[in-house]
Amino acid sequence: MGFVQWNREEQLAVITLSRPPANALSTNVLKELDRALQEVEKDTAAKVVLLHGDGRFFAAGADIKEFTEIESGDIFSEVAREAQQLFNRIEYFPKPVIAAIHGAALGGGLELALACHIRVATENAKLGLPELTLGLIPGFGGTQRLSAAVGKAKALEMMLTGEAISGSEAEKIGLVNAVYTEETLLAKAKELAQKMTNKSPLTISMILQLVQQRREPDFEKNLEREAKLFGKAFDSEDGQEGITAFIEKRKPAFKGS
Repeated sequence: MGFVQWNREEQLAVITLSRPPANALSTNVLKELDRALQEVEKDTAAKVVLLHGDGRFFAAGADIKEFTEIESGDIFSEVAREAQQLFNRIEYFPKPVIAAIHGAALGGGLELALACHIRVATENAKLGLPELTLGLIPGFGGTQRLSAAVGKAKALEMMLTGEAISGSEAEKIGLVNAVYTEETLLAKAKELAQKMTNKSPLTISMILQLVQQRREPDFEKNLEREAKLFGKAFDSEDGQEGITAFIEKRKPAFKGS
C-alpha cells in the first residue's frame, strides 16, 4: 500500500493522503498523488473529487528531512517546479476538487489546499506558511495563491510572521469556505460534493475553465521566479541553518546571508 489511495463512492472520488504521522509531502507522495489524479480524471463515473488526510493531519508540510538530501539550490528549484506543475494540474482539473482540512495544513500542505477549488476545515485546524522560520520561502505556489485568496496584506502577514491561523479565522478571511467540527468535517464535505454531482459535467468543466481565466497574466512567470528564489534560499547560509535547526529541534540563528 502506498501513501495515496483513492476510491469512488458513487460519483465522488475520495483521495486520501496516508503517510503517518504528518502526511508530509515527500517526493513519493506527490508522485502518487499525480497518479491518483490521472486515474480519477479518466474515471467518467467520478464527478467530484474530495481530498483529505488520514490520521491527525491534512498535511503538515513538505518533508524537511528529505531536504537534507538535496545537493544544490538548482535541484531545490526543480523540486519546486515539479510540485508547482502538480498543483497547477489540480487548479485546472476538469472536475471540482474539495480539500477537507483537519489538524494542520502547513507549508506545502496549505499550498496543496490552495490549489484545490474549494476548501473546508475544522474549527481548530491550523493553516499557515511557516517557511521563513526555516530560512526558506514557500515554493509550491504559495506566494501567489495565498495572496489571491486572502489579499496581499493578510498573505504578507501570514508569510512574514510564519504564524498559523485557525480554521475559524481562515473562514472569516475567505481562505476556507466553511468550518465544521472534527466529527462532521468529512460528512459535510461529502454533502457539499453531492450538490455538485447531479450537475452537468460539461458545464461544470466550463465554469472551472472560465473562473481560472481570471488569474493574473503573469502568474506563470511569478511561479518561475518563486521556484528560482526557492533554490536561492536553500543555497543561503540561513536556509541551511534553518533546515539544520529544524532537524536538531532548536531555534535557528539567522545571519541574513
